[in-house]
Amino acid sequence: MKQITDKVYLLESTKATSSCYLIKAEEMVLIDTNFNFNKKIILKELEENQIPPQEIKHIILTHGDMDHMGNVGNFQALSGATVWAGSEEIPYIMGQKERPSFKKYLAKVMRPKKPEHIKPLQDGDKVCGIEVVTTPGHTPGHICLIYDNVLFAGDLVEERDGMPIPYPVKWNWDTSILFQSIEKLKFYPFKWVCMAHGNPVERDELFGE
Repeated sequence: MKQITDKVYLLESTKATSSCYLIKAEEMVLIDTNFNFNKKIILKELEENQIPPQEIKHIILTHGDMDHMGNVGNFQALSGATVWAGSEEIPYIMGQKERPSFKKYLAKVMRPKKPEHIKPLQDGDKVCGIEVVTTPGHTPGHICLIYDNVLFAGDLVEERDGMPIPYPVKWNWDTSILFQSIEKLKFYPFKWVCMAHGNPVERDELFGE
């Protein structure tokens, strides 16, 4: 695992596909779960760092795309963790609504194990001291999270050549709303931006400050 701050870690096994993060907060929290076919390599990394799955008490999904929720059902079954997601995103994760555009076909092909239950999150909610910021655009119910001076940006942005850029249009539900969500984050304090695709960058790079 790569340490970002005293309490925030990047799971190296997920970096090539969609980064997951561990937060050693009041209780152990996993941010996103990667694709279901990467279950074994993630569990191996946890084992190598002496972290039994049962120590993970909460799983928070930034959104319901396959590379973020692919293992949520598997990891909930192994750990007994409480699963959380933005309230607008839960129907897509649970299969009650079809994902927009071509993403609905990915869900049908990959068929990830769904969680037994998900608790909804709203703007300003906190889980183990982790603050929730609703940031729709990439998906209708996308959320970002802030903890220990770190913004967990999900797929709001990606890193390219050391710079954060808005997530590519073809993958977004509504890119104009995504830009509004990026602007919203100017009013929140954090130092680091940890996204799902790319390396962590400093806050100033996000806003061009």
